[in-house]
Amino acid sequence: MTAQPNPRPLFSGNAGANGLGYYGTPTRPLYWSIWRELWENRSIYIAPLIVAVVVLFGFLVSMIHFPERRRAALLLDEAHRRAAIHLPYSVAATMIMMTGIIVGMFYCLDALYGERRDRSILFWKSLPVSDLTTVLSKASIPLLVLPLLSFAITVPVQLIMLLISSAVLSMNGLSPAMTWTYFPFFQQSLILLYGLIAVTLWHAPIYGWLLLVSGWVRRATFLWAVLPLLAIGIFERITFGTSYVGLFVRHRLMGFGPEAFDFRGQSMPCVNSLTQLTPGRYLSTVGLWVGLVFATACLVAAVRLRRYRGPL
Repeated sequence: MTAQPNPRPLFSGNAGANGLGYYGTPTRPLYWSIWRELWENRSIYIAPLIVAVVVLFGFLVSMIHFPERRRAALLLDEAHRRAAIHLPYSVAATMIMMTGIIVGMFYCLDALYGERRDRSILFWKSLPVSDLTTVLSKASIPLLVLPLLSFAITVPVQLIMLLISSAVLSMNGLSPAMTWTYFPFFQQSLILLYGLIAVTLWHAPIYGWLLLVSGWVRRATFLWAVLPLLAIGIFERITFGTSYVGLFVRHRLMGFGPEAFDFRGQSMPCVNSLTQLTPGRYLSTVGLWVGLVFATACLVAAVRLRRYRGPL
């Protein structure tokens, strides 16, 4: 009889190091760790979808008086007419984007704290997945998954809105051509993608700080994340009569716009052309790179904290 070769083990001894699993096949631990976060946190995609449904429902209701508003918009000057036609689509994109940002912030606050609270960290640490992979998978949700999800939801929503408004205008004897002229769909989709990338990179230090707090504190993650800045701001205001901390926080939340886009010559800030994108100026902004360095430091600290932190 011919001797049969010994089968390979299901998991190699250093599976956590080289990412090999069944019969030496790659397990892609980061990929599946990201999917685990999506399976365990359904609000990541449910919340933006609910907002998209609400936006579409509100837009449908607004169609009752839409022809009258369009006739009124035609009497305005060029800039205000463009802004009026552009407004509902901008509102839809902003609401979905803001929902993604809020979901990302609250997700980060609970990402590392939650597994310590429910003691599931003991199970996850028993698997051949490193702390670095785990923290990177959690950081990928606000930095990668939610921006892409916001884009994937916003584009169909805006397209549906365009088709509905065009149908309503046609039924009321008005041409929908102006809508498509002032809101070029494919061009606006590129602007939206660029804007999502810009705001995500700008908010990276916020997500990094929240993940660090999530892996550090034992309770009340939201208070620990907010109170230090609030206390410093109050102390500064009482002692020196200045508001630099408040201005810094506001700049970190909303300061990406003037750096990433060119609003010069506009009485009403509106991005309606690819020529208004300023990626060179944005990437040369010192605040962007300082924030990215701070976010990296927070993630490194979060990895070390998870290595030594146990269940609560």
